[in-house]
Amino acid sequence: MGMPQRIQKIISYYESDCPGTKAQLVRLLMHGKLSGTGHLIIYPIDQGFEHGPGRSFSMNPPAYDPHYHISLALKAGLSGFAAPLGFLESIAGSYAGLMPLILKVNSGISLLPSGEDSNQAITGSVDDALRLGCCAIGYTIYPGSNHSYEMFEKLQHLTQEAKAAGLAVVVWSYPRGHVSKEGEQSLNVISYGAHMAALLGAHIIKVKLPTAFLEKDASLTLYEEYIPAKTLQERVQHVVQSCFDGRRLVVFSGGETQTVSDVLEETQAIYKGGGTGSIIGRNCFKRPEAEALEMLSKMIKIYQGA
Repeated sequence: MGMPQRIQKIISYYESDCPGTKAQLVRLLMHGKLSGTGHLIIYPIDQGFEHGPGRSFSMNPPAYDPHYHISLALKAGLSGFAAPLGFLESIAGSYAGLMPLILKVNSGISLLPSGEDSNQAITGSVDDALRLGCCAIGYTIYPGSNHSYEMFEKLQHLTQEAKAAGLAVVVWSYPRGHVSKEGEQSLNVISYGAHMAALLGAHIIKVKLPTAFLEKDASLTLYEEYIPAKTLQERVQHVVQSCFDGRRLVVFSGGETQTVSDVLEETQAIYKGGGTGSIIGRNCFKRPEAEALEMLSKMIKIYQGA
């Protein structure tokens, strides 16, 4: 079976990458029910690290078991699965080769004093990703934090190592720190953070969905004059445009727990706005399995253009 033209075109955007890295991107793009469409739904399960197990899993007790999550992702036919080191180690033997895995190599916690500058610790390595059969590493940056430059430098070293080993790189870009709370999801700040991730060498960029709010910074008047932003679809289009005019894959966070109708409405906007897809965890594992599978099935149909 040949590679679909849509996938060939996407892979052609990664002009400097070695065949190994391109093969891992193809592995993601050709897995699950969205195989060959150019769209992705990735299941992340790193919330327990930052928020704790009670806040993450108590409303759906089966979710305390790591095998529950990978089983759910497989049943749903998702594209990939992202988690920290210990989580992947607990499932890797049972599910080796069945799902493209992404090792989240840095993590943060919520136990630090209020007002502490946003930062994350390195909690995994490229060697770990290779040992566990992963297709990519994942790394969070906090543009705007006092630790921004330090995080960028660590990402540069990890990216260089990952690409040399034939792995892909997924960057979570979450502006924090010297922006207002509302500004963390403003269109001008989200698009700036996404562009930073592209400039830092990410193959896949994860951001939050931008609101219509605009942070009062040097870009404000230009956004008001030149950039359409009334609808979520328009805002998604601009974030994608900010990632090398669509030459990098952009997936959008599922965010806080929402109604199914809200999730599907956002999915429609991502699809119509040219986004690659969704990276959705909490809105899956905080629901009973049957309800989560039904919701994911509807999301997949949207991304299939059905």
